[in-house]
Amino acid sequence: MQRTLVLLKPDCVQRRLMGKIIGRFEDKGLRIAAMKMLQVTPELSRQHYAEHVEKPFYPSLESFITSAPVVAMAIDGLEAIQVVRDILGATSGLKAAAGTIRGDYSSSRQMNLVHASDSEASATRELELYFNAEEFCDYEEATVAFLRADDE
Repeated sequence: MQRTLVLLKPDCVQRRLMGKIIGRFEDKGLRIAAMKMLQVTPELSRQHYAEHVEKPFYPSLESFITSAPVVAMAIDGLEAIQVVRDILGATSGLKAAAGTIRGDYSSSRQMNLVHASDSEASATRELELYFNAEEFCDYEEATVAFLRADDE
């Protein structure tokens, strides 16, 4: 099992697509272990996007991510990091395949609705930025027996 961070970005919140997108993760059999709505501050933005702070595009990225609330989620599942990224599709909505979240709902590189961690190291670091340990809910879903075999 893996745990990854997913952010429903300001464009997702403003376009009222939260429920549809959360449903896509649930439909896949992934489990939401934590979720909250928050306003990203410039400080949190700089921590989250630390590798981009010195790049020329960073000011517009910070302006966007702090422009409206986001929904932060911790999502669990088998190979959750790659599964979530596959559900999202390519970073640019213009290049994302139909059937992916970005392919179905985005036509922008920056306003691409959802952020997801790209590795286990990123997931660990990013989850710590958005959640305290006591905010995670570990529970067994009744449907697990119908989503995967016991040895998976």
